[in-house]
Amino acid sequence: MATTPVGFSLVVLRNVALFSGLDDGELEKLSKVSGRKRAERGAFIVRAGESTDSLYVLLAGRAKVTNTDEEGREIILAWLGPGEFFGEMGLIDGSPRSANVVAAEPCELLFLSKEAFQRCLQDNFQVAQKLMKTLVLRLREADRKIESLALLDVYGRVARLLLDMSEVADGRRVVKKKMSKQDMAKMIGASREMVSKVMRDLELSGYIRYEDDVLVIPGA
Repeated sequence: MATTPVGFSLVVLRNVALFSGLDDGELEKLSKVSGRKRAERGAFIVRAGESTDSLYVLLAGRAKVTNTDEEGREIILAWLGPGEFFGEMGLIDGSPRSANVVAAEPCELLFLSKEAFQRCLQDNFQVAQKLMKTLVLRLREADRKIESLALLDVYGRVARLLLDMSEVADGRRVVKKKMSKQDMAKMIGASREMVSKVMRDLELSGYIRYEDDVLVIPGA
């Protein structure tokens, strides 16, 4: 993972949703204290247990947030795409990193040190407000996942995952993001074999179908 300790252009910062409400003067200040990192596929961007010293914003690529269970098996907690950020919780409460973040493909990241992040929050209410909204959304998503694990069988968990990943395009509800059966299993607490069986059953029953390598959810 290479690091380039230089600020970002105003255009790059303005396109980050977390900072989109800042004026040029505020963005200029931010550009002077922000840095850039690159992570190759499979590289750890942060590791669970490390001290929290920076906020990261993903500019390009995809990353997965992971942890391990008592038997050492990987659990995927979330996927991150361009514009999403992580590392803020430890900067707020002073705790170590609570999870790993691993580059699923080559990634480019913006980072802010703890001091720069706290100063940004103090000086810009818009950033603090967007941060709070994101934390609330993540808490609601965590509640939904806990509910799914407690109340739904594997069929229900797979169905909910597909719906959560889907979007409407050209009048169809589709899942454009590519995800392996193994990764799906790690997200819902099931085996890869069981996920494969459920996906076959859903396809045979007409609940999902593939069109030009895109998963379509009819009637959703």
